[in-house]
Amino acid sequence: MRILGSLFVAVAILMATGAAAAQQAAPAAAAPAASAAQDMSPVANPVSGFVKAGVARYEKNMVAAAEAMPAEKYVFKPSPEMNSFGHLMMHIAQTNNTVCAKISGQTAPDVKIAETDSKDKLVAAMKDSFAFCTAALAKVDDSKLGEQFMFFGNRPISRGGALVALGGSWTDHYATQAIYLRLNGILPPTAQPAKKD
Repeated sequence: MRILGSLFVAVAILMATGAAAAQQAAPAAAAPAASAAQDMSPVANPVSGFVKAGVARYEKNMVAAAEAMPAEKYVFKPSPEMNSFGHLMMHIAQTNNTVCAKISGQTAPDVKIAETDSKDKLVAAMKDSFAFCTAALAKVDDSKLGEQFMFFGNRPISRGGALVALGGSWTDHYATQAIYLRLNGILPPTAQPAKKD
Protein backbone atom coordinates (compact mmCIF):
# COMPACT_ATOMS: atom_id res chain seq x y z
CA MET A 1 0.00 0.00 0.00
CA ARG A 2 2.94 2.36 0.67
CA ILE A 3 4.18 1.78 -2.87
CA LEU A 4 0.75 2.61 -4.24
CA GLY A 5 0.57 5.75 -2.05
CA SER A 6 3.98 6.82 -3.33
CA LEU A 7 2.80 6.20 -6.89
CA PHE A 8 -0.24 8.42 -6.31
CA VAL A 9 1.95 11.18 -4.86
CA ALA A 10 4.31 10.89 -7.82
CA VAL A 11 1.37 11.15 -10.23
CA ALA A 12 0.11 14.26 -8.39
CA ILE A 13 3.56 15.85 -8.56
CA LEU A 14 3.84 15.08 -12.26
CA MET A 15 0.40 16.55 -12.85
CA ALA A 16 1.35 19.71 -10.93
CA THR A 17 4.64 19.93 -12.82
CA GLY A 18 2.79 19.60 -16.12
CA ALA A 19 0.36 22.34 -15.14
CA ALA A 20 3.24 24.60 -14.11
CA ALA A 21 5.02 23.94 -17.41
CA ALA A 22 1.84 24.75 -19.32
CA GLN A 23 1.50 28.01 -17.43
CA GLN A 24 5.11 28.91 -18.16
CA ALA A 25 4.49 28.23 -21.83
CA ALA A 26 1.88 31.03 -21.95
CA PRO A 27 2.68 33.92 -24.28
CA ALA A 28 5.44 36.13 -22.94
CA ALA A 29 3.39 39.27 -23.62
CA ALA A 30 0.90 38.26 -20.91
CA ALA A 31 3.59 37.70 -18.25
CA PRO A 32 4.57 41.33 -17.45
CA ALA A 33 0.97 42.47 -16.95
CA ALA A 34 0.19 39.53 -14.68
CA SER A 35 3.32 39.88 -12.54
CA ALA A 36 2.90 43.67 -12.21
CA ALA A 37 -0.51 43.16 -10.61
CA GLN A 38 0.74 40.63 -8.04
CA ASP A 39 1.16 41.74 -4.43
CA MET A 40 4.61 40.53 -3.41
CA SER A 41 4.60 41.93 0.13
CA PRO A 42 5.38 39.55 3.02
CA VAL A 43 2.55 37.25 4.06
CA ALA A 44 1.39 36.91 7.65
CA ASN A 45 1.02 33.28 8.75
CA PRO A 46 2.37 31.74 5.53
CA VAL A 47 2.05 28.10 6.64
CA SER A 48 -1.34 28.06 8.37
CA GLY A 49 -2.72 30.61 5.91
CA PHE A 50 -1.74 28.48 2.93
CA VAL A 51 -3.34 25.34 4.40
CA LYS A 52 -6.51 27.18 5.46
CA ALA A 53 -6.83 28.68 1.97
CA GLY A 54 -6.73 25.15 0.55
CA VAL A 55 -9.65 23.83 2.59
CA ALA A 56 -12.35 25.28 0.31
CA ARG A 57 -10.57 24.22 -2.90
CA TYR A 58 -10.00 20.65 -1.77
CA GLU A 59 -13.50 20.40 -0.29
CA LYS A 60 -14.98 21.46 -3.62
CA ASN A 61 -12.92 19.00 -5.67
CA MET A 62 -12.99 16.05 -3.26
CA VAL A 63 -16.72 16.27 -2.56
CA ALA A 64 -17.39 16.62 -6.31
CA ALA A 65 -15.26 13.51 -6.91
CA ALA A 66 -17.20 11.60 -4.25
CA GLU A 67 -20.48 12.70 -5.82
CA ALA A 68 -19.29 11.79 -9.34
CA MET A 69 -18.75 8.13 -8.45
CA PRO A 70 -22.01 6.17 -8.83
CA ALA A 71 -23.31 4.64 -5.59
CA GLU A 72 -22.89 1.09 -6.92
CA LYS A 73 -19.20 1.80 -7.58
CA TYR A 74 -18.39 2.64 -3.94
CA VAL A 75 -17.35 -1.02 -3.60
CA PHE A 76 -14.93 -0.69 -6.55
CA LYS A 77 -11.32 -1.72 -5.93
CA PRO A 78 -8.65 -1.39 -8.66
CA SER A 79 -7.28 -4.74 -7.43
CA PRO A 80 -8.47 -7.15 -4.71
CA GLU A 81 -5.82 -6.11 -2.16
CA MET A 82 -6.62 -2.39 -2.47
CA ASN A 83 -9.17 -0.33 -0.54
CA SER A 84 -12.62 0.29 -1.97
CA PHE A 85 -13.72 3.76 -3.06
CA GLY A 86 -16.08 3.77 -0.06
CA HIS A 87 -13.12 3.06 2.24
CA LEU A 88 -11.26 6.02 0.73
CA MET A 89 -14.24 8.34 1.40
CA MET A 90 -14.43 7.09 5.00
CA HIS A 91 -10.68 7.55 5.40
CA ILE A 92 -10.79 11.13 4.08
CA ALA A 93 -13.52 12.11 6.56
CA GLN A 94 -11.73 10.43 9.47
CA THR A 95 -8.36 11.96 8.55
CA ASN A 96 -9.84 15.47 8.28
CA ASN A 97 -11.53 15.17 11.67
CA THR A 98 -8.50 13.69 13.43
CA VAL A 99 -5.80 15.93 11.97
CA CYS A 100 -7.76 19.20 12.16
CA ALA A 101 -8.63 18.40 15.80
CA LYS A 102 -4.97 17.73 16.64
CA ILE A 103 -3.73 20.90 14.94
CA SER A 104 -6.34 23.10 16.62
CA GLY A 105 -6.35 21.41 20.02
CA GLN A 106 -10.07 20.68 19.72
CA THR A 107 -11.91 17.41 20.22
CA ALA A 108 -12.60 15.52 16.99
CA PRO A 109 -16.26 14.88 16.16
CA ASP A 110 -17.44 11.42 17.23
CA VAL A 111 -18.60 10.19 13.82
CA LYS A 112 -19.53 6.55 13.28
CA ILE A 113 -19.05 5.60 9.64
CA ALA A 114 -17.99 2.46 7.80
CA GLU A 115 -16.79 1.90 4.25
CA THR A 116 -19.96 -0.10 3.62
CA ASP A 117 -22.23 2.85 4.48
CA SER A 118 -24.30 4.39 1.70
CA LYS A 119 -22.81 6.90 -0.69
CA ASP A 120 -25.08 9.60 0.79
CA LYS A 121 -23.83 8.94 4.33
CA LEU A 122 -20.16 8.91 3.28
CA VAL A 123 -20.48 12.09 1.20
CA ALA A 124 -22.27 13.81 4.10
CA ALA A 125 -19.51 12.70 6.49
CA MET A 126 -16.88 14.10 4.14
CA LYS A 127 -18.71 17.44 3.84
CA ASP A 128 -19.05 17.60 7.62
CA SER A 129 -15.33 16.87 8.05
CA PHE A 130 -14.37 19.78 5.81
CA ALA A 131 -16.80 22.03 7.73
CA PHE A 132 -15.12 20.92 10.95
CA CYS A 133 -11.66 21.67 9.49
CA THR A 134 -12.79 25.14 8.41
CA ALA A 135 -14.05 25.94 11.91
CA ALA A 136 -11.20 24.20 13.76
CA LEU A 137 -8.45 25.89 11.77
CA ALA A 138 -10.03 29.36 11.84
CA LYS A 139 -8.00 30.54 14.84
CA VAL A 140 -4.80 28.64 14.03
CA ASP A 141 -1.84 30.85 13.10
CA ASP A 142 1.90 30.40 12.74
CA SER A 143 2.79 31.46 16.29
CA LYS A 144 2.90 27.86 17.59
CA LEU A 145 4.24 25.91 14.60
CA GLY A 146 7.08 24.47 16.68
CA GLU A 147 4.84 23.05 19.42
CA GLN A 148 4.69 19.27 19.36
CA PHE A 149 1.95 16.76 20.13
CA MET A 150 1.47 13.03 19.69
CA PHE A 151 0.25 12.10 16.24
CA PHE A 152 -1.21 8.75 15.23
CA GLY A 153 -0.12 6.75 18.23
CA ASN A 154 3.12 7.68 19.94
CA ARG A 155 4.81 9.68 17.19
CA PRO A 156 5.55 13.32 18.03
CA ILE A 157 5.01 15.94 15.34
CA SER A 158 5.13 19.72 15.29
CA ARG A 159 2.01 21.73 14.56
CA GLY A 160 3.76 23.01 11.42
CA GLY A 161 4.53 19.44 10.37
CA ALA A 162 0.90 18.44 10.92
CA LEU A 163 -0.29 21.35 8.77
CA VAL A 164 2.03 20.26 5.97
CA ALA A 165 0.85 16.64 6.40
CA LEU A 166 -2.79 17.76 6.20
CA GLY A 167 -2.23 19.61 2.93
CA GLY A 168 -0.29 16.63 1.59
CA SER A 169 -3.10 14.26 2.55
CA TRP A 170 -5.60 16.30 0.53
CA THR A 171 -3.34 16.14 -2.53
CA ASP A 172 -2.79 12.40 -2.11
CA HIS A 173 -6.44 11.62 -1.46
CA TYR A 174 -7.73 13.68 -4.37
CA ALA A 175 -5.19 12.05 -6.71
CA THR A 176 -6.42 8.66 -5.52
CA GLN A 177 -10.05 9.64 -6.08
CA ALA A 178 -9.15 10.84 -9.58
CA ILE A 179 -7.50 7.52 -10.44
CA TYR A 180 -10.49 5.51 -9.16
CA LEU A 181 -12.84 7.71 -11.20
CA ARG A 182 -10.76 7.40 -14.38
CA LEU A 183 -10.61 3.62 -13.98
CA ASN A 184 -14.41 3.76 -14.17
CA GLY A 185 -14.48 6.02 -17.23
CA ILE A 186 -15.35 9.16 -15.25
CA LEU A 187 -13.41 12.41 -15.61
CA PRO A 188 -12.38 13.85 -12.24
CA PRO A 189 -13.73 17.31 -11.39
CA THR A 190 -10.47 19.11 -12.22
CA ALA A 191 -10.30 17.40 -15.64
CA GLN A 192 -13.80 18.41 -16.68
CA PRO A 193 -13.95 20.75 -19.67
CA ALA A 194 -14.60 24.39 -18.85
CA LYS A 195 -18.28 25.30 -18.89
CA LYS A 196 -19.27 27.75 -21.60
CA ASP A 197 -21.24 30.83 -20.57
